[in-house]
Amino acid sequence: MARRIAAGAAYGGGGIGLLGVAAVGVLLAEVQLAKRSVGGGVAPLAPTADGRYGRSFEPSLPAGEEPLRLALLGDSTAAGQGVRRVGQTPGALLASGLAAVAERPVDLRNVALPGARSDDLERQVSLLLATPGSGAGVPDVCVIMIGANDVTHRMSPTESVRHLAAAVRRLRTAGAEAVVGTCPDLGTIEPVYQPLRWLARRASRQLAAAQTIVAVEQGGRTVSLGDLLGPEFAANPREMFGVDNFHPSAEGYATAAMAILPTVCAALGVWPEEERLEVDRREGMLPVAKAAAEAAAEAGTEVTGARAPWALLKHRRRRRVPTPTETPTPTDTPAP
Repeated sequence: MARRIAAGAAYGGGGIGLLGVAAVGVLLAEVQLAKRSVGGGVAPLAPTADGRYGRSFEPSLPAGEEPLRLALLGDSTAAGQGVRRVGQTPGALLASGLAAVAERPVDLRNVALPGARSDDLERQVSLLLATPGSGAGVPDVCVIMIGANDVTHRMSPTESVRHLAAAVRRLRTAGAEAVVGTCPDLGTIEPVYQPLRWLARRASRQLAAAQTIVAVEQGGRTVSLGDLLGPEFAANPREMFGVDNFHPSAEGYATAAMAILPTVCAALGVWPEEERLEVDRREGMLPVAKAAAEAAAEAGTEVTGARAPWALLKHRRRRRVPTPTETPTPTDTPAP
């Protein structure tokens, strides 16, 4: 199914329904009801986290070298909606973690938009790359987190992955590494009951698999977010979800950053672990479609392109990402 969705997108084919129209309509109504009725809370607006992290590494930065540039694109999860402090957002967590691993300051820019679907990625990429006179330059690495709103708003999966493929292709052509956090598992939302929970999980995983295929084929890497970044969400939903029981909590975003950071570092060649396959961790070379399907079923799995049609599937060891204690220093990067 993932390959069929990706093929339809690549050749401009019509929509391929993941679910029957009636089932999707019921699912959409159930999700919207869940967001309105459970907990009664309203997620705080995402705090602005743009700026420079890892200032303590500035004195040791070799002459002529600039800070690393990290950008986030996508929806409310990428923006950090649901938490109140800058240091709790995924952007701040990733920027601080990357600075610590690379021992180099990191400039963060976040152009993600809460509520965005994949068709907004074209605008976000254009905004990110169109920075004349700012001195910001092209990001070294971009993290894209998108897909949940595509499912809940019934966007055609072929259209969804076509927009993602175009975004990754533009970023890679511009010289940036691209890491895609694939569609989270909407089946983890507490008030979605069976059989709708199963339908939500199926739709989410199928889209995640298709996203993996097109991102890898365009030269990007993916990290499966699965049941919102790990079994911890299913086991501890009260801790991992925010006040609206839909967006992640501070602990949830920390888990997200912990899953994505190793791949971001590996994309830049600064991850301290040796790049080798560990058979005992079920890593290996697989056809890209099979790697995508396996990654969609297990959160935190990385898929990287190899020689077509093969892909490298890895389960990197996670490291706890500490909550940033510093306030980011503003840069001359224009606000989104």
